[in-house]
Amino acid sequence: MKKLISPFELRDLGILGMNERNIGFIGHYNQRKNYRLADNKLQTKSAALVRGIPVPELYGTVEYQFQVKNLHETLSGRDSFVIKPAQGSGGKGILVITDRDGDLFVKSSGALIDEREVRRHTSNILAGLHSLGGRNDCAMIEALIDFDPVLKDYSFEGVPDIRVIVFRGVPVMAMMRCATHSSDGKANLHQGAVGVGIDISTGKSICAVQHDRIVTQHPDTEILFDQLNIPHWQQVLELAASCASMTGLDYLGADIVLDKQGGPMLLELNARPGLAIQVANQTGLRHRLASAAKIADLTNDQAAKIRLAREQFSCTSVARGQLSINIL
Repeated sequence: MKKLISPFELRDLGILGMNERNIGFIGHYNQRKNYRLADNKLQTKSAALVRGIPVPELYGTVEYQFQVKNLHETLSGRDSFVIKPAQGSGGKGILVITDRDGDLFVKSSGALIDEREVRRHTSNILAGLHSLGGRNDCAMIEALIDFDPVLKDYSFEGVPDIRVIVFRGVPVMAMMRCATHSSDGKANLHQGAVGVGIDISTGKSICAVQHDRIVTQHPDTEILFDQLNIPHWQQVLELAASCASMTGLDYLGADIVLDKQGGPMLLELNARPGLAIQVANQTGLRHRLASAAKIADLTNDQAAKIRLAREQFSCTSVARGQLSINIL
């Protein structure tokens, strides 16, 4: 049974709630005109490429229903790929193909589907079945990330990604989202992925949660999370922090993947990042955001912001396994 915590205790712990996040940070610091770049993955990719920020290769797009019948031309010769809605949310509508078996496609779960099912999935994306507000959408076909082998046992049937919350260009909190069988190979906490809090200072794990409950090992691979240490950590923070100036958003979540050959790559952005990251880190966002504001007031230099964040937000003294509350 979860411990009931009063609003006063939540405030003392520095827990940021949904209303305060929406009004005090997203609404106050993010201009609506800047949302579009973060909400549209195709626009995010284009803006990143202009700035030299590495992103997964784009194989092609499908914008109109009549193009669906020619999908096989784009997929010809490709054994692995990802099809996703440009305006999708919450990991919905993402189809991950890892291989082919004759005329069939192999999903990350190992299930086999035919080309007709791939076309149907793409058609549903265009119809807005998975997009924000149900708007008509565009389907993106991307290269499948060949993720860093150091992380292979921390995710199952899918690619792990790293969510970094950035406030005014300062990285304030991070977690790695690890796919599981129950999440259908997707790194989405609401679908059953594991969120592992990551120390901003070191890139090492703090605590892991699944379905808002603390766990110590991956449910499928059984690897212990306490040994997790993210490689290329400084590059991850630099990439995440650079997204603030790219988008004009002062409060955002940057989702980053580690490719075996290309290193850290920007997967997508989120102008309304969730709050479960606080449980995974065993600490609240409010105090960190206040400290990040002071850092941003001190300097406009990105390198200095990152250095000060790594000094300020070290979690080596945080007690593990104490903050088990529902703040999704």
